[in-house]
Amino acid sequence: MKPTGRDVDPQDRVFGQRVQKLRKEQGRTQAEFAAALGKTSSWMSQVERGIQPVQRMDLLQQIADGLGVSVQQLRPDAEGSGPAQHPAPLSLSNDLDETRRLISGHPALHILLADSGPGPEVSRSIEALRKDVNDLWELTHAAQMAQVSALAVELLPELERAVRAEPNKAQPELFLLLSRAYQALSAAFVRQDEADAAWVAADRAIFAAERSGDPLHVCAGVFRMTHAFVRLRSLGQAEHAAQIAIDALKAQSDRPPQALSVLGALHLALALVHARAGARTEAKEEIAEARLIAAELGENRNDFNLEFGPVNVEIQAVSIAVDLGDAGEALDIGLALDAEGLSPERQGRLLMDLGRAHAQRRHGGEALDCLLRAEALAPETIQTHQAARAAIRELVLVAGANASHALLELADRADALD
Repeated sequence: MKPTGRDVDPQDRVFGQRVQKLRKEQGRTQAEFAAALGKTSSWMSQVERGIQPVQRMDLLQQIADGLGVSVQQLRPDAEGSGPAQHPAPLSLSNDLDETRRLISGHPALHILLADSGPGPEVSRSIEALRKDVNDLWELTHAAQMAQVSALAVELLPELERAVRAEPNKAQPELFLLLSRAYQALSAAFVRQDEADAAWVAADRAIFAAERSGDPLHVCAGVFRMTHAFVRLRSLGQAEHAAQIAIDALKAQSDRPPQALSVLGALHLALALVHARAGARTEAKEEIAEARLIAAELGENRNDFNLEFGPVNVEIQAVSIAVDLGDAGEALDIGLALDAEGLSPERQGRLLMDLGRAHAQRRHGGEALDCLLRAEALAPETIQTHQAARAAIRELVLVAGANASHALLELADRADALD
C-alpha cells in the first residue's frame, strides 16, 4: 500500500515539491501536466505529495523532459539518465498504470498469429485461477489498488491464454473467471476516476460473460459499464445501458436471488444517473424500486460482488440525497445505518457521503470527523473522488483562517486546494 503522510520518504517529498514548483512556474495545472505525460491527475497529485515514488528512470526522464529540465536538476540523486540506462524494477505503488497499459491492446494477439499447432499450455488449475480472481475482488473491495495491479498484470494474460487453450468443456468456467477479473478491474478503474479504462474492462467483461453462457454475469458487466459511463459524464449512454438490462431482467418470469441482486443494483445505478442529471423524481423512483427488491431479498448479499441488499440500498440513498442537495434526508438515513458487515469501500463511501451532507449543513466538525474516518477505512475514496475533494475544499473555504490543522492536512493529502 502507499505510505501515509507520516511515513513518506523525505527524498520523495522533496522530489514532489520540486516537480510542483517547476510546474507552477510554468503556469500549468496538475491536470494539464498529467495529461501531457499520459497520466491521471490523481497520480500526479500523489507524486507531488511524495506518496507516489518515481523509481523508473524512463519515467523520471519523461517528467524531466516535460518540465524542460535535466534529470540531474530534477533529482540530483539519480544515477544517470542516458539511453543506455535500464529502467528500475516497476514499483507496486504505480497503482493501475501498468494494468491500464496491459488492457490497451489486444489481450492475446500473439496467440492468434501463432503458427498452427498445439495451443499454449495452461500452467495452473482452474481452482488456482479461481482463487486468484477471488483475491482480485478482495483487493478491489479493500481499495488496495497497487496490489490489484500487481495481481492483474500476472493473472489476466494467464486467463486470456487459458480460454484459448483449454478444451471446450472447460471454456465456460474460464470465460466466467475472465469476466469476473475484468469486472473487478472496471470497478477499480472507476474508483480511481479512470473512466475510459473502466469502459474497456467492462466491455471485455461483458463479452467474456456472454461466452461463458451466464447472462446474469452479462448484466453485472452492464452495471460496471453504466458506472464507467457516469464517470465519463455520458449520462445518456449510462441510462440506456442500465435500462436495457433492467427491462430484460424484468421480462423473466423466474428471478432467483442472484437475479434480484443484479436487478436491484442496476436500479441503484440508474438512480445515480438520474441524480447526476438533476432528475430528482426519477432518481427517487429508482431508489424506491431498489428498496422493494431489497425487501424481497430480505438480506444483504454479495452476488457478482455487487454487495446488494437493504443496507447498501440505503447507502446509495444517502449518496443520491446528497447529490440532490437533500442533506437533511441524507443524515436522517445514514446516521441510522449499521454498515459493519459490508466492505471497507462501502463503509468508507457511507462516511464520505455523511461528511458531504454535514458540509452542506455547515457542520464543520462533524463533516471533518466523517471524512477522516472514511479516509482511515478507504483512503482511495477520499484521495480520488471528486465529490470528497469538493467537500474538503468547501470546508476549508468556510473555515478560512480558523481552519484546523487536521482539516488542512486532509486537504493536502487529497490535493483539494490545487
